[in-house]
Amino acid sequence: MKFFTKNVKIALTVLVGLVLLYWGVNYLKGINLLTPANYFYTEVESANGLLESTPVTHNGFQVGQVREINYDYQKNKITVMLSMDKEMKVPEGSTISMVSGLLGGTSLVLNLGHGATAMKSGSYIPLTDVPSLVDNVKDNVVPMMTDMLPKVDSIMNNVNDLTGNPALLAALTRLDAITRQLQVTSQQLNALMSGLNRSVPGVMNNVNGITSNLSGASSNITDLSASLKELPLDETMNKLNTTLSNLQALSEQLNDKNSSLGKIMNDRELYDNANHAIASLDSLLIDIKANPKRYINVKVF
Repeated sequence: MKFFTKNVKIALTVLVGLVLLYWGVNYLKGINLLTPANYFYTEVESANGLLESTPVTHNGFQVGQVREINYDYQKNKITVMLSMDKEMKVPEGSTISMVSGLLGGTSLVLNLGHGATAMKSGSYIPLTDVPSLVDNVKDNVVPMMTDMLPKVDSIMNNVNDLTGNPALLAALTRLDAITRQLQVTSQQLNALMSGLNRSVPGVMNNVNGITSNLSGASSNITDLSASLKELPLDETMNKLNTTLSNLQALSEQLNDKNSSLGKIMNDRELYDNANHAIASLDSLLIDIKANPKRYINVKVF
C-alpha cells in the first residue's frame, strides 16, 4: 500500500509537470489555455509568413490568434485553426484576410459580416484576398520607380556634366578669392574701427574746444553789435553823403569847360605856359647854383 501510494505520488507529480510544461510552452507561444475561447477554421493557399500564435485582429485590436497550422493532403490546402475570444461573436458572412507586411510578417484580419446569426464554434470562415502592402508597393510604387529611373539617370548625367564643367571650377575659384578678399576687408575694417575708437575721444575734445571758441566768438559778436548800436551811424552817414555830394560837385566843375576849374584843367595854352615857367624857373635855379656871384653881390666895407 505504501509502494502504491509512492507510485501514485510520482505519477501525479509527472502528470502535473507535463501539464505545466504543456501550459508553459503554449503560454510562451502566446496561447493561454486558461482563457475560454471559440475555435474556427480557415483554408489558405500559402502559409508564407504565417506562424502559430499569429494574431487575428479586427479594427487593429487583437481578438484571437492562430492555434494550429495543418496541411490537408486530400484538399491540398493548408488548414488554419483560429482561437477566438469567447466574447467575440462572428456573424454569418464574415471573412478572413491575410495581410503581408513590408518586413515579411503576415497577420490575419477578421472582417465581420452583417448576418443576423453568429457562426458556431468549429465553423469555417472563408478567406478573401486583400491586396497587401507589398502588393500595393509592387503594383503602384514599382511602376512609378521604373518610370522615374530614366529621369533620375538623366538628372545624374546633368549633375555629372555640371560638376565636370571647368566654368564651375573657375566660379568656385573666384568665389574662394572673393571670400579671401572679404576676410582681408573685414580685418581692415576692424583695424579702422579700432583706430576710430582710439581717435574719437581726441576728436570729441577738439569739437568741445571748437564749441567753446564759437561760444566766445558769439559773445564777441554780441559785444560788437552792441558797440555798433552805440555809434552815431546816422550822423556819420549824413556827413559821408555830404562829402560825396561835394566831390560830385567838384567833379562836375572840373568837367565843365566854362567853369574856372574847368578852364584851368582844359586850357592847353595855360598848361604849356605853366610848363614853360616851371622849366625857366628850374633853369634859373640851376644857374644860381652855378653862378651865385652873378646874382648875389657881397660888399665888405
